[in-house]
Formats: sequence, structure tokens, C-alpha cells
Amino acid sequence: MINAQKESWKPMHSILTKLLVICGPTASGKSALALELAHVLNAEIVNADSMQVYRRLDIGTAKPSRDQQNEIRHHLIDIIEPDQPFSAADFSGAADAAIQDIMCRGKRVIVVGGTGLYIRALIHGLVDSPGGTGELRQALQVEAAEAGNEAMLEQLRLVDPELAVTLHPNNLVRVIRALEVYRLTGIPLSRYQQAHAFAGRCYDTLQIGISVDRSLLYERIEERVDQMLAAGLMAEVCGLVADGFDRNLKAMRSIGYKEAAACLSGELSAEEACRLIKRNTRHYAKRQLTWFKADPDILWFEYPDNSGTIIRHAIEFFEQQEA
Repeated sequence: MINAQKESWKPMHSILTKLLVICGPTASGKSALALELAHVLNAEIVNADSMQVYRRLDIGTAKPSRDQQNEIRHHLIDIIEPDQPFSAADFSGAADAAIQDIMCRGKRVIVVGGTGLYIRALIHGLVDSPGGTGELRQALQVEAAEAGNEAMLEQLRLVDPELAVTLHPNNLVRVIRALEVYRLTGIPLSRYQQAHAFAGRCYDTLQIGISVDRSLLYERIEERVDQMLAAGLMAEVCGLVADGFDRNLKAMRSIGYKEAAACLSGELSAEEACRLIKRNTRHYAKRQLTWFKADPDILWFEYPDNSGTIIRHAIEFFEQQEA
């Protein structure tokens, strides 16, 4: 397990280290674009997908293939076991170390992924919000068990609508944390986020978002889920469960794995599991878009239609510092 308390490396020189960030919803083409750019830029890739950090979760996380990883070196893929905790703080520290390693070898850096919180933590740092109390958090958890997730999110909408719009009712950990901060301080967590170092950059970045027509994106998601199932997603999950990885682990509750586990236990038919994976992935893509569209620093392009324009922007971005 990576120690979140370990002091991580940050660029100390006056000229900030340049990072090219590729983001966007699942199935938008991020990995393909990152590979294309890595060849052009003599770069290596730092993964910013919260599920691809886990070993053995391969098919359901759409990891780059072994051939792709051999073609261009990838960092922060397969670094922890499915039963190990891993947070945005862990990611930020590990990514800092990977970036330092890449830079020391004279390579450029491309960060690619769809986990907005990880990207934000790396670029701007983490929120310095008040610590909670075990009693209050436990009381909120009991309240959630009685009232339901949607009711808790509705409470958050009343006191912190800006943060609530980015959260799903099933993301109960973050909903409870936001309510905890508000009840302790009377200040919305979103205000702490705005006041914190999210405004003070650790890196100089060019952020490219992949824009995809919604209907086309949903078609790609459906095709990807069908491909995952054909490639052996059920067998992958069966092997994880057989080796003792509990269904309630954070990694095993991710989209694709929770539905497959429910199918294997007889709770869902194969057809229903497939339908739910597709539906839940579509919903996840919508939440990703909501998160990324709120960031004014992201430049949006269709890909591969505008690959030439993206490459030109990336080359100019890096050459500004190196000229």
C-alpha cells in the first residue's frame, strides 16, 4: 500500500513542470489519443483512472493491452491489490514520483484518465477541509441507512448545491463527508475547495478533453460492454471471488464488477447484468462530463476528427518552455 502521509515530490524550480492532460468520459478514446501523442512527443503516460491502479481488474477496467503498454511505457497501472485502500492523496503522491522519474529520463509527460478528482488533486492539491468526528460521521451513516441515499443527497443540495450536482446518490462516502463538513462549520465543502490550492497550480498544464456526440458515446459504451463480456469479464470476477476478494470491497463495487458478481451469485440473469452494466456506465459517463465541463481550463476537441489540431496544440505547449 502506498503511504498517503509520505511527503511527495513537487517541482521546486521556478518554471513549473509541463503536463499534458487527456481527459473525458469513458469510451471517448482517451487511451488511443494518449498513445498517438506519446509517439509524437517522446512521452510516457501516467494513468489517472481510479480502477486501473488495481491488479487483476483488467477486462472490466479497459486497461491498455500489454502490447500497448510495451509500445509506450505506462505508469500507475497494476500497482496495488484489489483489497488495498487507495485515495486521491495516494494517487497524487504516486503520480508526483512517476512524473519526476519520467522527467529525469528526458521524457515528456502525458496524464490520461477519467477520474476527475485524481487529476484535480495532482494539478491543484487536495482540499484542506476540517477534520470530522467519529460520532457525527456514524450518526450520518445511521441516518443514511434509515432515510436512503437520495434523501441524504437532497439534504446536501439544500446546503451545498454546487457540490451536490457533481455527486451520485450512490457516492455516499462523499455525500456524508460534505454534510459532515457543513454541520461542523456551517460552510459548504465546495467553498473550501474554491478557497484551497485548487487555485494555486503545482504544474503547468494543457488539458485536452475529448468531446463525443452523446448518442455516439452511448453506442461505444454498449459495444465496449459487449466486448468485455465476450473477453471474459464473468470469468475474471469469478476468479477474484474464488481467491477471497469480497464483493463489498471498493474495487469490487465498481461498475461491471458488482453486476457480474451479482450474476454469478444468482441475483441477476446474464441479460440483466449486461443491461445494468451498460446503463450504469452511461450514467457514469454523464457524471464525468458534468465534472469536466465545470473546469474552464479544459480545451474540448472531437477525436479522431481533430487529431491534427490536438497534436499541434501539444507540440506548441511543450516547445514554449523548451525554446
